[in-house]
Amino acid sequence: MKGTVVFLFSLCCCLSGTQGLVDNQDQKTCCLSETCSLVKELLSIGEKLGTMGEKMGTMGDNLRLMETRLQTSEKEVEELKKITEGQPNVAFSANLRESGSGDTGPFTTNTPLQYKNVFANTGSSYNPATGIFTATVKGMYYFRFTVMNNLNSTPNSVVCLTKNGQRLVSVWDTTGTDAHDSGSNAVVLPLEVGDNVYVELQANRVVYDDTMNYNTFSGFLLFTM
Repeated sequence: MKGTVVFLFSLCCCLSGTQGLVDNQDQKTCCLSETCSLVKELLSIGEKLGTMGEKMGTMGDNLRLMETRLQTSEKEVEELKKITEGQPNVAFSANLRESGSGDTGPFTTNTPLQYKNVFANTGSSYNPATGIFTATVKGMYYFRFTVMNNLNSTPNSVVCLTKNGQRLVSVWDTTGTDAHDSGSNAVVLPLEVGDNVYVELQANRVVYDDTMNYNTFSGFLLFTM
């Protein structure tokens, strides 16, 4: 483009010189001035077009980069869909009492607590009649339980989260003179199909609950294995 403008400038200058041999000096000066102004405008336009061309090239590069990123994001979304589409849904949460208030226990032997007030039980792996969660999917699970001690002057509450008869974590409150203590504990553990998890009240111990729902048992599947 710039070469074309320079050629036009040279041509106009030649024409202006030839015209000057015929016309008078004033006409030649006027023509030369107008021609030079025109060439300057053409040069300016050419430079602007060149700058616009560079900007368009940069915009094109940016658009191609954005398109590549979009394609990468779409691939990642598809991979996540493949991972989650076959993922089973297992989650439950329950409270100890459906109604009323008072102590549960004591029992002469360690006894699974039966959390009868079920808030959620997706996958139906928790049995409120026994208080036992039975894994129907092999995977990594999260479990949490909360405890409220008895309201007697001397606390006497001990509960343990248990897997297949093995104690994992516990909450104790057996000393002191205060009677309004609560506690919680949690664990992440792998389960095989058929493994049982439950909260066990230890022998000769008690827990208290009422409509405020202090004692809860919850769990859910993190991922399959």
